[in-house]
Amino acid sequence: MSESNSFQFRYNRLRGKEELAPNERELVDRAVAALSSSYSPYSHFRVGAAVLLENGEIITGSNQENGAYPSGLCAERVALFYAGARYPGIPVVSMAVVASSGDGLTENPVTPCGACRQVMSEYRVVSGKPFAILMVGSNEIVRVEDVEQLLPFSFSLSNGMKRK
Repeated sequence: MSESNSFQFRYNRLRGKEELAPNERELVDRAVAALSSSYSPYSHFRVGAAVLLENGEIITGSNQENGAYPSGLCAERVALFYAGARYPGIPVVSMAVVASSGDGLTENPVTPCGACRQVMSEYRVVSGKPFAILMVGSNEIVRVEDVEQLLPFSFSLSNGMKRK
């Protein structure tokens, strides 16, 4: 017999950085600063990300496009992959993502693409610890407590990945 289920999660909409904790404000500022290193000559859509690790380090990344599309990489994955390479095994506490298609931030928060959500999900599974994501626009910030909520039924190697 079939069973019907549903999926839902909670998130917070904040009016600005003043509603964030000081460490999250710094994370947003670092993500905004990362916009300057975006290489986006094709889309002209700059994205910056900053990752706060459990050891207190903040790692930033920006989107990197390439003429041989789709060889580029999103800001979220640049930051996460660098964090994993530089500080292997250190869990992520939170991440901030910002975008700009002109002089300032986009009005509404930009959400991570599916590939980035998958990578976030795997980092969360491997560390065994949830981490928050802040999706920042000039009009509001959306805060999700656990990135796992962004990609229900995420891919794993036959569900064989083990949580620590």
